[in-house]
Amino acid sequence: MGFDNPEISWGEFERRLSGRPPADRVGDGTDRVGDGTDRVGDGTDSPAWSRRRVSYTAPPSARQRGAVPYAELHCHSNFSFLDGASHPEELVEEAARLGLEALALTDHNGFYGVVRFSEAAKAVGLPTIFGAELTLAAGERTLERPGPADPEGQHLLVLARGPEGYARLGRAISEGQLAGEKGAPRIPYARLVELAGGGTGDHWAVLTACRKGPVPAALMADGPAAGRRELDRLVADFGRQNVFVELWDHGLPIDSVRNDALAELAVAAGVDVVATANAHHHSVARRRLASALAAVRSRRSLDEIDGWLPPAGMHLRSGVEQAARFARYPGIVQRAAELG
Repeated sequence: MGFDNPEISWGEFERRLSGRPPADRVGDGTDRVGDGTDRVGDGTDSPAWSRRRVSYTAPPSARQRGAVPYAELHCHSNFSFLDGASHPEELVEEAARLGLEALALTDHNGFYGVVRFSEAAKAVGLPTIFGAELTLAAGERTLERPGPADPEGQHLLVLARGPEGYARLGRAISEGQLAGEKGAPRIPYARLVELAGGGTGDHWAVLTACRKGPVPAALMADGPAAGRRELDRLVADFGRQNVFVELWDHGLPIDSVRNDALAELAVAAGVDVVATANAHHHSVARRRLASALAAVRSRRSLDEIDGWLPPAGMHLRSGVEQAARFARYPGIVQRAAELG
């Protein structure tokens, strides 16, 4: 408290701090403020503004057509808390501008952003894919304070094929949230296989995911033989037709070496390969925000987390950009478009 507090009652002061709506809320979702004017809600879900989120309005520019067909199959929004750095609407608008065939929203352990995602995608005419990057259970775990610079956990990327696949993935997410702890959902791998249909169903497309996926992690830690064992396990458990080796390139020195090894594993195992951007924001301009979020997540300063900051290349790209980046692996950009 200071000497320049606003001239409001203690009751009104407490109401504002608590985020409760004013007593004279107007039925159309606006607030009647003290001077008698209306304040339109800002479109968030905060009860301090409006009980109902306003409808999405598409930008005037039309969706483009890309010169090289490409669908982004691995993309996080800011609903991947302190990991993604763009709103679902921003991702949709950028995907439409880049001429992508389709866009998948694959936030961590949840469908949190799919309503806003699908609403915006419908408005701009962009086909949608619903998925999630799931964190697999791996024994006992405790949350660390401060948070780790590189959070632990093994990931698997799952894309839903149709309403039945969406329902099964939703159940997997719910069980993972219940089995884990707040902020750290976990689902046992065996249960995931069971929900997928045990290798006989075609409800999901399973991608080997980021560097924390079982195949890339085993490859980098223990070599090609270990990576092949993990890939063979995915094929046996989910079906060869449902498993896809994912290659991504964020401009790090290790990316090309890892991608070469992953591509060789895929060929040897008879599994399709797809390119992704493994995107965490819509534009390269969001890199600074992504870096700040990583620091907040780990409870460290930007200087302290410097060695673990996310790379600059974690943004959406067009089919032309991806084809140039993955020229050493012919067909994987088009295969991503076909799968999308």
